Amino acid sequence: MLCVFDVNETLLDLAAMDDLVGGPELRREWFGLAIHTVLTVTATGGYRDFAGIAGEAAAEIAARHGRDVDLAKIGEGLRSLPAHPDAEAGLTKLREAGHDVVALTNSPLTTAEAQLQNSGLAQRFDRIFSAEQAGRLKPAPEPYRQVLNAYGVEPRHAVMVAAHDWDIAGAQAAGLRTALLARPGVRPLPGSPEPTYTISALTELAGLLG
Repeated sequence: MLCVFDVNETLLDLAAMDDLVGGPELRREWFGLAIHTVLTVTATGGYRDFAGIAGEAAAEIAARHGRDVDLAKIGEGLRSLPAHPDAEAGLTKLREAGHDVVALTNSPLTTAEAQLQNSGLAQRFDRIFSAEQAGRLKPAPEPYRQVLNAYGVEPRHAVMVAAHDWDIAGAQAAGLRTALLARPGVRPLPGSPEPTYTISALTELAGLLG
């Protein structure tokens, strides 16, 4: 099975950004605005650099709350996020079971490579893909298809693993199997088909795939 992993929040812990953006509430507001922008850009057929979107969202949230923000530190923080405690063990189990393991993120490729290297996860991946290479952001179909095409596999032989309902929905629409990582506060998208798998920790996935 080709296991395709989202990166931010799925593998890496955005809580490390709390001090840079003003605490957990503002961090959630900031990332929520960034994702809202991503979905709007994608729905209207465009493409924008996700790193730029994240920076602009951080500046907007800071302005709303009368705060200052250092965008250079925001970028540095995003490139230095720690891995969630279950990430390395979950990835290792999948590789030991013979599955191909790749990353697919909306972050620019250079950012994604730095993130996974700095978190200590880079060696657990066979390849790292960015939506930047497809010229469309997830959940548009092009990023998922570029991974399938690179490996020459049918969608049913790939599973998208993400802690985001919109990412799961995008992968489902592209025909992939899906695994929703139900981190705290994560729920399936209302009205959408159920994910193929729902897991509470990445270490559970290898046992489900067999």
